[in-house]
Amino acid sequence: MGKSRLLAILFIFFIGNSFTITSQVKKEITLEEIWSGAFSADQMNALNSMNGDFYSVLNFNQETKSTSVDKYSYATQLKVETIVDSKDLYNIAYFTSYSFNNDETKLLLGTDLKQIYRRSYKGTFYVYDVKTKELTLLGNDIQEPTFSPDSKKVAYAKENNLYVRDLEGNREVKVTADGKLNSIINGTTDWVYEEEFAFVKAFDWSADSNYVAFLRFDESDVTQFSMNVTGNELYPSLNTFKYPKAGEKNAKVTLNLFTFSDKSVKRIALSNYEYIPRIQWTKEPTILSVTTLNRHQNDLNLYFYDAKTNTSKVVLNEKDEAYVDVKDNLTFLEDNSFIWTSEKDGFNHIYHYDKNGALKNQVTKGSWEVTKYYGLDKKTNRVFYQSVENGSINRGVYSIGINGSGKKLLSPKTGQSNASFSKNMKYFINTHSSVTQVPTYSLFNGEGQKIKTLKDNLELQVKIGGYKLSKKEFFTYNINGYDLNMWVIKPVDFDPNKKYPLLMFQYSGPGSQQVANRWNTSRDYWHQMLAQKGIVVACVDGRGTGLKGRDFKKITQKELGKYEVEDQIAAAKFFSTEPYIDANKIGIWGWSYGGFMSTNCILKGNDVFSMAIAVAPVTSWRFYDTVYTERYMTTPQENPTGYDENSPISHADKLKGKYLLVHGSGDDNVHVQNTMRMVNALVQNNKQFDLFIYPDRAHGIYRGQNTRLHLYTKLTNFVLDNLKN
Repeated sequence: MGKSRLLAILFIFFIGNSFTITSQVKKEITLEEIWSGAFSADQMNALNSMNGDFYSVLNFNQETKSTSVDKYSYATQLKVETIVDSKDLYNIAYFTSYSFNNDETKLLLGTDLKQIYRRSYKGTFYVYDVKTKELTLLGNDIQEPTFSPDSKKVAYAKENNLYVRDLEGNREVKVTADGKLNSIINGTTDWVYEEEFAFVKAFDWSADSNYVAFLRFDESDVTQFSMNVTGNELYPSLNTFKYPKAGEKNAKVTLNLFTFSDKSVKRIALSNYEYIPRIQWTKEPTILSVTTLNRHQNDLNLYFYDAKTNTSKVVLNEKDEAYVDVKDNLTFLEDNSFIWTSEKDGFNHIYHYDKNGALKNQVTKGSWEVTKYYGLDKKTNRVFYQSVENGSINRGVYSIGINGSGKKLLSPKTGQSNASFSKNMKYFINTHSSVTQVPTYSLFNGEGQKIKTLKDNLELQVKIGGYKLSKKEFFTYNINGYDLNMWVIKPVDFDPNKKYPLLMFQYSGPGSQQVANRWNTSRDYWHQMLAQKGIVVACVDGRGTGLKGRDFKKITQKELGKYEVEDQIAAAKFFSTEPYIDANKIGIWGWSYGGFMSTNCILKGNDVFSMAIAVAPVTSWRFYDTVYTERYMTTPQENPTGYDENSPISHADKLKGKYLLVHGSGDDNVHVQNTMRMVNALVQNNKQFDLFIYPDRAHGIYRGQNTRLHLYTKLTNFVLDNLKN
């Protein structure tokens, strides 16, 4: 790497002895090992923080083939008791989900869960009484069952309607009756809300358990999308669902209130809005908070609705020339003041508002981003959060006084730390990894004192020492006026006097990050395998990616695929001038948004890139959903040039290099329509390319035996055939 042209060398990591070339013969990574999980780190089971200094874990007993919910002490890490074990339940062999009521005297146990979309499931649920050990069937094919705060009721959705079960009398109240597939949804979200606003449960209990606020989606005017399902039958079937594409009609969303005391339902009137991405009851039993957005998503209102007076008021408004992010950090304190995160000063930070929406103070400040809000210790008035203040490729866990004083780092300074706190914020389990450090799980107290290591993955650390793993070099380089984060992986036996082909990987979507100081994913091992075969692999986070402030992220507004592509092409040209890179053999690949990018790069950068792979790519933002696309592009009617000038379809005539398109025909997210329209454009321009379709696979192309192994074998062969051979 030409040091004279580097703006700054951040750091170069070495994985101990595993990078020392010795006489010991080290093994090469194989695709079979990667996709059999041979390099997977041992993980802790997902834990659920309980009242006091305890947490619970869902465990599976291999010997009895049963599942149990076990209670553990944070302080000792020892099991205190088994709360419920399926082997003791006469009518349920196992359960795969559980949730407690407020006082932890009852649980909801779920089994036979069936996935609907990315985040949504339906299943069979039971109510289990911890004291009496009684198990009561709640229902089949239900979604999102939730205890009321007084534990006397459960609300849930079924067949697009909302229900409340009165547990004391075991009576079911049907809150709505108009639910209908592909028409009306009550209490859960439609496809686009689930995918882009990242939630499914569209109802919430008030603190006094008398009210349930819920959303109603009228999809009647939303255009229906259909996908053929090949399946195993003689004739294919048809999967149809409502999918609003950019510029088209959304579902009409309304806010409604169910009152348990008189079993009434009424609609709550709000002023002009397009979306209701969040609803949440405050600490006051009659005050509901409601977040609304306009269609451009650049004007956000936080309402307080009073169920007693049936009135609402805006307590907070945020506007941005581009868009306002919706997050899950709204937290109400005992006095009904609230915590809120915003990037209104140019970086995402924590703010404290009083119960009327007046700003009390900005809790965190600086030219860095808060990436997670964990909570507040009510006894010490200390806020816990995660941020990138030690460099945008790192994550640290911090505490700070709610008044903004006394900031303290609680985790390792470099690498990626993520905390799981106890309810009372006295303890947290920190998951930490870096490019040199396998994931470790450690118990800390709220002061940041490490109590003990819970899992060290030492076996994996030793194991990878026997493989040809290359060092990953991190640095920044100034491209198009911005310091861009990059990493490079070179072959272990790298010879600076030789010429190597280069494969660039990226995702590049708004707010994303691929250049991060964390342990390997399966994709990283694949990149290492390619390096074993004599290929240099590099990654560049260009403009539009995240964790460098509002302006860096939102520069791509209305022009997705313009600045990001310019940066990847410029980065490739930079690498091509390095003496060890073969400028005639530079490839690029990506998935989803990354596939959109890799396709654009081989077309617009046909003088630089000789090969590209696009997996499940968007090829025109006209084909993608309203919420995501319009957030960054407005509508096609308002911004036709932004859509078309940066669409790969518009540049199909520029293809010169080798190009592989891969897609799953069952992709409900980025429809295979994108690939088919790209195919048509290439055919019309008499351009040769390679295409592979995975029948019925969704966006991740993983379902079915050997699917991922088959996919990465194909990708490997394409890379080697067109870059190495």
